[in-house]
Amino acid sequence: MRTAFRCRAYPTPEQAAALNRTFGCVRLVWNRTLAERHTAYHQRGERTSYRQTDAALTGWKKTIELAFLSEVSSVPLQQTLRHQHAAFANFFAGRARYPRFKSRDGRQSAHYTRSAFRIKGGELYVAKTDGHLKVAWSWPDIDLATLDPTMVVISRDTDGRWYTTFAVDTADPAPADPVGHAVGVDLGVKDFAVTSDGDRIANPRHLERKARNLARYQRRLARCRKGSANRRKAKAKVARTHRKVRDARQDFLHKTSTRLVRSADLIAVEGLAVRNLVRNRRLARAISDCGWGEFRRQLEYKTHRAGRTLVVVDRWYPSSKTCSTCGHLLAKLDLSTRAWTCPACRTRHDRDVNAAKNILAAGRAVAGTDPGDACGADVRQQG
Repeated sequence: MRTAFRCRAYPTPEQAAALNRTFGCVRLVWNRTLAERHTAYHQRGERTSYRQTDAALTGWKKTIELAFLSEVSSVPLQQTLRHQHAAFANFFAGRARYPRFKSRDGRQSAHYTRSAFRIKGGELYVAKTDGHLKVAWSWPDIDLATLDPTMVVISRDTDGRWYTTFAVDTADPAPADPVGHAVGVDLGVKDFAVTSDGDRIANPRHLERKARNLARYQRRLARCRKGSANRRKAKAKVARTHRKVRDARQDFLHKTSTRLVRSADLIAVEGLAVRNLVRNRRLARAISDCGWGEFRRQLEYKTHRAGRTLVVVDRWYPSSKTCSTCGHLLAKLDLSTRAWTCPACRTRHDRDVNAAKNILAAGRAVAGTDPGDACGADVRQQG
């Protein structure tokens, strides 16, 4: 299993200048290679292999115009070619969209393999950089001097913060002790999540709390002249506001997902099509602020690491319209209806709690732990 340790980095001015040159070379190699791939495919119908891009990079270093590429470490440049080759492989396989050009205003990163860095005495040394790079190690139970990373990623966010990521291959951890409990989770906007136990997890609405300050900073940015120092400062302030929202959302999602994984052996969630849901212009911002996709990703790797079971119920399963007591299916249920009474068994249901109970029943049926507890409903695609 691969584990990553991400911590803050504090380079000296000389190290920052050298790393910024590396970022610029990485960006140039990516954009130039992508442009040549695009031209070769659309004009001549040819696909470019990794060996061809590697030979092209060697030729660029021999020219007068691009001789400065030899001044930085060659490992991040080679890794850039590998990443672009993998990006195109994912695109042609239908797993990702078409690769885009990199901008100098976005997040910058450089990947170093074992041959381009070393850890000596708990200090990190990177190729073509003077001195050791100061990092804020935040894991006291793990000694950085004994760490054997396979890759080190140095990045700089748009707000100017530096980070170092250590990728380490570790053994799979021991499964967590079973707790004998299963839970169904219904995700929403009004409440971030409602469980089959009746617990409601409030939606913190991180972006909404910062929307007013963010709008003010964006107006200041729009009034600044392009290329000026004030515009650069205003852009950094906007980036810092977005970073605070992102960090607060990540902290909430990690705490929520960890609490669920620790409390249940089986977790059933609904497979929402977030990409389709954000097409609703009225709810796009609220849905994006929830972070449902990231929440599901965290549940997937945390349940795998803890030896738990995660079941993703098909999104066409009518969990809200099905009675969790007798299995009666309503013909129609408006979104504004938050509670309803089953016409068959006269049970009063809260919309979200009832959906969570049905999701749990469907998850148990799919997992095979309780095949008779699905209320007669089919969890396969209904339309």
